[in-house]
Amino acid sequence: MHNIKDYVSSKVFSEVKEAFLLNHAMELGVSDLDGNRIESFCAKECDPKFCRQIQSSNIGKGRCRQDRIRALNLAIETGEPYIAVCHAGIVMVCSPIMDGEIPLGGLFFGKCLWEKPNESLLKDVRMRLDGVVADKEKLIKSLYQLNVINGRKIHEAAQFLYILFYQQSGLDPRVVQWRRERSYQQGQICEIIAENKSTVVAGSSNFYQHEQQLMNKVRIGDKIGARDTLNMMLASVMLGRPGDLGVLKARMLELSTLLSRAAAEGGVDVSILLEKNLENINILIKINSQQDLCTWIGRAVDEFIEMVYSKQDSQKITQIKPALEFIDENYDQQIALADISRAAHLSVSRLAHVFKEQMGITVVDYLTSVRIEKAKYLLIATDKSCTEVCYEVGYNNQSYFTRIFKELSGLTPRQYRVSNRRD
Repeated sequence: MHNIKDYVSSKVFSEVKEAFLLNHAMELGVSDLDGNRIESFCAKECDPKFCRQIQSSNIGKGRCRQDRIRALNLAIETGEPYIAVCHAGIVMVCSPIMDGEIPLGGLFFGKCLWEKPNESLLKDVRMRLDGVVADKEKLIKSLYQLNVINGRKIHEAAQFLYILFYQQSGLDPRVVQWRRERSYQQGQICEIIAENKSTVVAGSSNFYQHEQQLMNKVRIGDKIGARDTLNMMLASVMLGRPGDLGVLKARMLELSTLLSRAAAEGGVDVSILLEKNLENINILIKINSQQDLCTWIGRAVDEFIEMVYSKQDSQKITQIKPALEFIDENYDQQIALADISRAAHLSVSRLAHVFKEQMGITVVDYLTSVRIEKAKYLLIATDKSCTEVCYEVGYNNQSYFTRIFKELSGLTPRQYRVSNRRD
């Protein structure tokens, strides 16, 4: 096991402890990977009287150590501070200490309460510590002496400590940051799956129907919108083929190629993109988990957005963004070019010029593509009739809708539904 003292000096820990105490009025403790406290790195008052009373017994000391190990393992796995309620019923926070791939230990703070003690809490603490502490009355008295800190302040302190420690220590935080991103994105995807199981279509058809939407988000530099769309695409693949890493890799390779093409259309040097594609293929080959693959493609989307956006006139992109948002929000209504230009605060002619220059298509063509993509989704995800779908995506003439749909997809709405229907 690596010794944390070989990586971080006592001076650094002292500086971190002082800065943290000054900004958040909480003391820090440090433990190794086995949950053993490193006394020379810990603040003298890192454990309040309540904790010291519990640790006066071997049972209590052992339980505290197991709590530290559990919190530390979860903090290292997720790459972010882990907030927990310990075996005694009080709040404890662990921030991981890592240098690249090497886990070293954890920073601990908290030892507080979310809210003032009440009868329910007192009962819970007594039950938790039955057989651990002999003098319960002294213990309850010391419980009232604990700081009461709300959840928001605990989270703020945790983020402050994370940034402060890695700035001061000089340790490599890239693996920790990667795990934080991975944990966050998996949470987002799981939320989408849980909330939209009945509407997120599993499989490739739903994946492909979001491609154009993602490309549009990338072209205008909309990172948040691009990430949301990407997570919908990943959710559809996971619903259709859960755990199939090969299918997910194939989809990500296709997506990387499309993003590269969008970047080329946006003016990025082709030689740079060829080098980037080769790098992506090499990375894809080495990735061996679904979570890491999802995190990687999220970063790749951000990189392509940066490449495209840096080559375009940011002022012009800003000008047409309200128009794109207006279309995305009102495609199901009868809207005219004048409505869209008013939303963008541009004349119709100026909007038409800037839009075509930045997006590569006309405003009308973009509106049509949005409507048809929404229609494809409704045809697959719902049992609505083709006529109902026609009206729900903003058309009032079914014959015209059918003709436009076939021009863009190669099939009539009915044929598209049949060919993409799941068994």
